[in-house]
Amino acid sequence: MTTRDCPCGLPGAYGECCGRFHRGTAAAPTAEALMRARYSAFVRGDAAYLLRTWHPRTRPARLELDPGMRWTGLEVLESADGSAFHSTGTVTFRASYRGGALHERSRFERSGGAWVYVDGDVTDR
Repeated sequence: MTTRDCPCGLPGAYGECCGRFHRGTAAAPTAEALMRARYSAFVRGDAAYLLRTWHPRTRPARLELDPGMRWTGLEVLESADGSAFHSTGTVTFRASYRGGALHERSRFERSGGAWVYVDGDVTDR
């Protein structure tokens, strides 16, 4: 992966992929697109985007990211609902980092017409 590649794992440059969501020039059209953009925000240390895309009822007051964390890859395992025709959706993924991996089933809802992260269940798989 080059420095221009998007961290989310989809082909293409960051600026045309998740970067447009982070800049606010576009909104993630699906729950999976939002999950990928949020992963990219973790990789890039963009706490403001993470907070902006967190559901108001579950969003923390602050988010402090570990500057030493090195995310190394994302694998989407399953995506259910979460399209333009749904009000909720789930995405199951594995996010690898130096020294391990996080496996989560995340829940998303539409809030004010935009997809937002609600919460997730972390598993050992």
